Amino acid sequence: MGKNNLDAVFIEIEDFCQTFLPTWKKYLISSGVKERSKPSHLSVSEVMTIVISFHQSWYLDFKTYYIHFVYRYLTNEFPELVSYTRLLKLMQGILALLYSYLTHRQAKPIGIAFVDSSKLQVCHTSAYLDIRF
Repeated sequence: MGKNNLDAVFIEIEDFCQTFLPTWKKYLISSGVKERSKPSHLSVSEVMTIVISFHQSWYLDFKTYYIHFVYRYLTNEFPELVSYTRLLKLMQGILALLYSYLTHRQAKPIGIAFVDSSKLQVCHTSAYLDIRF
C-alpha cells in the first residue's frame, strides 16, 4: 500500500470519526458500571486505518502484517505505535465504529441486478468414491 493511499484512507476515516463519534457517544446507553478507560497512544482513526490497510494488503494474517510491515515501514505515519497485543485490545473497541464506517462506505444499490445462472462443469466425485461401511 502506498503512502498516498494510506493518507487518503486515514483522512476519510478521520472525517467520518469527526462527525460520527460525537453523535454516537451521545446516544450510547450507560450500563452504570464504571468502565476503565486506559488512554491509548493511537487514535481511533489510526487503529481503523491500520485494520483497513491490512485488508487492502497482500498479507494473509494480521500479526505478520502488523509486526513485519507496520512496525518496519509505517513508524513515520504512526509514531506512537503500541504492541501487537495492545492493538488487539484496541481493535475490540472499534468494532462497532468500523462496522458503521464500512456500512457508510458501501455503494448504494442502483436497482439493477442480475445473476448468472450458467451451469458449472464439475466432476461427479460420487462415481469415483468406493465407500464401504
